Amino acid sequence: MTPSKSERERDYERRRHEAWQRRQAARAAERRRRRNTALAAALVLVVVAGIAAVAFSSFRPSADPVAGGDGASPAVSASLPADACPPPTSSPTVTPSEGGTAPDPSVAQARTWTGTIDTSCGPIGVELDGAAAPQAVASFVTLAQQGFFGGTPCHRLTTAGIYVLQCGDPTGTGTGGPGYTFGPVENAPSDDVYPAGTIAMARQGGNGDSQGSQFFLVYQDSTIPSDSAGGYTVFGRITSGLDVVQRVADAGVGGTSSGSTDGTPTTPISIEQVTLQ
Repeated sequence: MTPSKSERERDYERRRHEAWQRRQAARAAERRRRRNTALAAALVLVVVAGIAAVAFSSFRPSADPVAGGDGASPAVSASLPADACPPPTSSPTVTPSEGGTAPDPSVAQARTWTGTIDTSCGPIGVELDGAAAPQAVASFVTLAQQGFFGGTPCHRLTTAGIYVLQCGDPTGTGTGGPGYTFGPVENAPSDDVYPAGTIAMARQGGNGDSQGSQFFLVYQDSTIPSDSAGGYTVFGRITSGLDVVQRVADAGVGGTSSGSTDGTPTTPISIEQVTLQ
């Protein structure tokens, strides 16, 4: 039976409506696909940005006074920009046994010694006063001649209140030494002021006889209060290369998130050798 005209028209309208519905569904599907793609791209950007932020933060440096010294508790552990100082390549080669005896002060010859502390970050020229601090200079000269300082790290940096880089411990913990101690304190400033460039002995708080191999380099004028043992033995000064210490200090102390100002330098620095004459 042949459909009537009205039936054909209704069928045409039905097929036309179904086609319109299919187009609408296709458009809706395309919109969903584009939206999902955009969301995925945004998620990737967030993840990448997060990774980049973490990576960047690991390179940012962070920023209390000279305590420590041989036998002292180690400082809070903890970087210079990565390209400002190559990593140390050597390790300590000489570690005298415990129970040794400090060199006789006469080794200092009551004279001025000049030389260089070669570090992994560059050379530091020094001048030692064997007349004003004979015990400390005799010890330092003897240890240098033995090669004791080769490969020893500068394990402690302070960046607030006082401004020093502490070195000379073969263990890198703040508790190591040459196997002997000596004292009392020599040539400490009466006003407790240690100018930039000062080289002084580290020691335990309140114990002037606890000096050994650890010493500190002052990179900015610092006032370090005396204690019951007095001040700190000043046995020399930096004549060149203070900028080496300053660069290490500028990089700060490890542990930026905690705001630490006393701990391991962000960028490692070690003494390669010490030569004196």
